[in-house]
Amino acid sequence: MTQDRLLPVTRIPRAGLAPYALVVGDPARAAAVAALLDGAEEVSYHREYRVFSGSWKGVPVTVASHGVGAPGAILLFQELADAGVTTLLRFGTAGAMRSGIGDGDLVIAEAAVRDDGVTQQLLPPEYPAVSSPEAVFALQRAARAADAPYHRGLVWTRAAFQPGLIPLTAYDDAGLAAIEMELSALLVTASLRGLVAGGVLVIDGANADELADEGSPFSTGGYNPHRDVVAAGVQRGAVVSLEALRLLAEGHEEYAG
Repeated sequence: MTQDRLLPVTRIPRAGLAPYALVVGDPARAAAVAALLDGAEEVSYHREYRVFSGSWKGVPVTVASHGVGAPGAILLFQELADAGVTTLLRFGTAGAMRSGIGDGDLVIAEAAVRDDGVTQQLLPPEYPAVSSPEAVFALQRAARAADAPYHRGLVWTRAAFQPGLIPLTAYDDAGLAAIEMELSALLVTASLRGLVAGGVLVIDGANADELADEGSPFSTGGYNPHRDVVAAGVQRGAVVSLEALRLLAEGHEEYAG
């Protein structure tokens, strides 16, 4: 493939991708999700950006990884839009921010707090990061069909992963459902580009204040996402995400029942 047919940062092709895309953080997770598709093929792999194409129940789908953190992830989101992708769902992991949300549960994001470390440099802070309603409803419908435990709510996208000296208390009483690192960058990009976007997150632990070992505010020794309950949630979440893309592709826009 000649250089002028590839986008500069991710090295994905400028044309030919399926318009319905599922984006994940881990390149290995992108491969695992792609294994669920019919006719899956690796399109490109450059830096953290690993891209596959295939189909889910007859709907052409793109699966791509964006790495950790919004500054790098937004480059993928922007270049997927440049390549003609029109619908993007983020499927990732997150920490729970309120009681009643268990490990392995899904959180369907209605909107996100823009503490992502990159969109603040692109737009005024008052600009919202909101999911497309049809994406929320499609994810909810798919979660119900899969009998997957899920919650809807607001998500805190935060640039820092490790706990620090600044406690995570700003939103203690605001009813946030989960904390993660990339979603608000996707939602802002989608709003600016006229795309459909949303996100579903698998809970893999508590919020970052509860991850620190006693006596060390910087340790994340208490964080362990490599557990069976999380793996089961990831398996459910992959199917829910792909099924939601199918619903969106088929034009179902009234899912709130």
